[in-house]
Amino acid sequence: MDTLNSNTFDLATTPLREVNAALHNDDVCGEIVIDHPSGAHSVAAGVNAPVKITVNGHVGYYAAGMNQQAEITINGNAGTGVAENMMSGTVVVKGNASQSAGATAHGGLLVVEGDAAARCGISMKGVDIVVGGNVGHNSAFMAQAGRMVVRGDAGDGLGDSIYETRIYVRGEVGSLGADCVAKPMRAEHLDELAGLLKAAGFKDDDPKDYTRYGSARELYHFHADNTSAY
Repeated sequence: MDTLNSNTFDLATTPLREVNAALHNDDVCGEIVIDHPSGAHSVAAGVNAPVKITVNGHVGYYAAGMNQQAEITINGNAGTGVAENMMSGTVVVKGNASQSAGATAHGGLLVVEGDAAARCGISMKGVDIVVGGNVGHNSAFMAQAGRMVVRGDAGDGLGDSIYETRIYVRGEVGSLGADCVAKPMRAEHLDELAGLLKAAGFKDDDPKDYTRYGSARELYHFHADNTSAY
């Protein structure tokens, strides 16, 4: 049986509530391993400490949600809302992520090494998201701030109603959402993208292979001619 002072927790024998409570202790520190998550929801949610957490297996909804400071690695796939409302730190998903990865996140870095499903980065507010594969439809919907990098393809409705988030896509885009347009890649964007790719472990990518997308700023203020787009 695990104790709350242990640096390794087995969710096959220890209730998730106890594990998350231990991660919320004021004195939590060091490197922590969580085994056998078996698709549990809210694994390592609400952590606010500069610790390293490794989750060995697939997780369910809202893993690493509201993360602050921690470096969390998930050695598996993640369900809906991984790193939702993250404020800082790093979350790395070694597999695929379901819908709404990084939703409403304010800061930090989310890396999904596989594919991310629909609405990746919905309403993102400052987080950086790097996806190694493809993203589904309506990704970066109402994205307000931060950067999203997609090394594969993007589904329909990319960046719908986008604000100031910058999106970089290497592959094809199914369609752009309302007020989202392709933009030129200037030197500062190439440098920014190179830094994001390096931070996410994809330093061999050539930033020149990517297209930048962002807001046309036509929906910032109401115009009767744009009624159908609202």
